[in-house]
Amino acid sequence: MQKKYLALTLVAAGAALAGCHKDDVTAAVEYPAYAEATSPRVLATAPNGTVLYNGGFGSSIAPDPNDPTVFYLLTDRGPNAAGVAANSIVFGKADFTPQIGKFRMKDGQLTLEQTILLQNAAGQPLTGLPNPAGQGSTGETALGLNGQLLGTSADGIDSEGLVLAPDGTFWVSDEYGPHIAHFDATGKQLERINPFGSGQGGRTLPLVLARRRPNRGMEGLCLTPDGKTLVGLMQSPLYNPAAVVSSTVLRVVTFDLASGATKQYAYLLDNPSLTGCSEVAAISSTTFLALERDGLYGGNSTSPATFKKVYKFDLAGATDISDASNTAAGKLYGGLTVEQLKDQAGLTAAGVVPVTKTLVLDLLGSAIAPVYPHDKAEGLALIGGDRLAISNDDDFGVVDNGANGFAPKVLPATGKVDVNRIYFVKLPTPLR
Repeated sequence: MQKKYLALTLVAAGAALAGCHKDDVTAAVEYPAYAEATSPRVLATAPNGTVLYNGGFGSSIAPDPNDPTVFYLLTDRGPNAAGVAANSIVFGKADFTPQIGKFRMKDGQLTLEQTILLQNAAGQPLTGLPNPAGQGSTGETALGLNGQLLGTSADGIDSEGLVLAPDGTFWVSDEYGPHIAHFDATGKQLERINPFGSGQGGRTLPLVLARRRPNRGMEGLCLTPDGKTLVGLMQSPLYNPAAVVSSTVLRVVTFDLASGATKQYAYLLDNPSLTGCSEVAAISSTTFLALERDGLYGGNSTSPATFKKVYKFDLAGATDISDASNTAAGKLYGGLTVEQLKDQAGLTAAGVVPVTKTLVLDLLGSAIAPVYPHDKAEGLALIGGDRLAISNDDDFGVVDNGANGFAPKVLPATGKVDVNRIYFVKLPTPLR
């Protein structure tokens, strides 16, 4: 892709949670069409010789409010592949610590300046190993590269959503519990919030969220510009009470930081075949951006990607579907869960108004030329009022080889191993 540099005078507005910058920060920045991570270090080498890179950043993105050339990028639980045995998962590096990378952008490149390792309250590094039963378990059996059993970890986190708070701390959501964890600037955990009450701090999320589809938990997280409310977005319809065929109903969850009170809203996916929503970013206290996508590669001639879109959605006027009794299934409508209502027609019949949404950007359109080459678009931030920053998850440069191991993750459009990028897209109409 030929990079087209676009001059931007960024006059920042508001506090820095949804990718906006402070009022007193004004900087002339030349944003490229994309910036690419340079020289990721080798994390491990699989028995078949496949190199696993670190790499792995891009599950979420948080711009630095004080420096428009700095971005914080998040890894997930580490390089992994589906095992041959049912519900087994092979970890490429069993002791990998999920982490936040501080990257600086210059001349179209991203340079890793600092790595913040996520730690528990005692300062011990976290792992991405699955949680035990009753504490966010996905039911997976974790295996090492040589097939050894790895067990579980109550502190394990499959980190996916990232917020940089005004005080320099971080909020992270995950795909396991789901958990929302609060970390100080050094990566030490201050609080962990989940549906089970087993986390540090004692505050909880609605019990129904424990029915998240395995590895499709709270994929996105943001903070409203007033700094008062965390907003999480589930990736896929909950398994509530089990997998509901053709359901398009996702849950948006708000968490008031002062009181711990939560609300829930229904968000409708464009269609049930999608991988789901990868990220949420705040525009205002009621309006947000969501990134919906399939799991296919752009530029693949045999099975090309067809859906990677950013939508604006609004909570105003939507029905709060919270369950005052906090039951395992959540609030029921005619004996059905909202997931069982499936779609707009089902919600309407039950008197449930979902959030409204409108298309903002099609990543597979002309905004990213000649093609968006990745399978995964996972990080999303709004810079100023009219520019989006979108990061990809490169999966540590590897994919499942179908035989308890790894193969290089080569992009069909480029013929090269996937690496982390941030794409910058100027919107024709400002969002604020």
